Amino acid sequence: MPGMLDGKVALVTGGARGIGRGTALLFAREGARVVIADLSADGASETAALIAKSGGEAKAVVADISKPEDVAAMLAATIDAFGRLDCAFNNAGINPTLAGVRGKLTADWPEDGFDKLIQVNLKGTWLCMRAEIQQMVRQGGGSIVNAASLAGLTGFRTTAAYAASKHGVVGLTKTAAIEYAPTVRVNCICPGWIDTDMTAETIAQRGDELLTRVPSHVFGTPNDVAEMVCWLSSDRARFVVGGAFTVDGGYMAN
Repeated sequence: MPGMLDGKVALVTGGARGIGRGTALLFAREGARVVIADLSADGASETAALIAKSGGEAKAVVADISKPEDVAAMLAATIDAFGRLDCAFNNAGINPTLAGVRGKLTADWPEDGFDKLIQVNLKGTWLCMRAEIQQMVRQGGGSIVNAASLAGLTGFRTTAAYAASKHGVVGLTKTAAIEYAPTVRVNCICPGWIDTDMTAETIAQRGDELLTRVPSHVFGTPNDVAEMVCWLSSDRARFVVGGAFTVDGGYMAN
């Protein structure tokens, strides 16, 4: 049986681990040739090796999505390797802890930490979208999925810049969707509590408390998110444009 993405070329940013790696692996299983971009050369190469081991085609690229020159080089490497770009998952991003900020209320955030989160999560996503859309328009079509968050739909204490950046990603998604449909479909996903390296410490400290807000009473896995991203990227979702889709076990239904 053919895969959902047979014959497609897919790009995954932040593909060295977690949701990015899970999505890259599923893209490959569904028939896509995959470019994995990440700051971690070793992590991106490991993901590419896992795809190759399972019989797929993949290329690892080192890129900092907050740098326009890195984004341009990432797109050039994709076209050089596979000739086109059909599906892009803009997944790379950082949380407050990775920006060096922990437990700060809005008025207590340091300016450099705020700027770093906006630079990576919001501007970096826009830089990727800009390059991807230009390529997809040139070739006649494509699909983009951006990684937002539940923090792009509602507020969470001590997440000021993170929530602002993810709300911004939702806004970018909706704006680009109406500008470029039907040539390029743009959607975003808003994951809830997904069990990854990035959330491991919080889940270890507050897991039982967090699950009281999750009607499914389990944490998600990277593959749970990957399944949504893969479907949104496929032609099966041809009429799905400009959406912000929760993958959260029911958290936002409360």
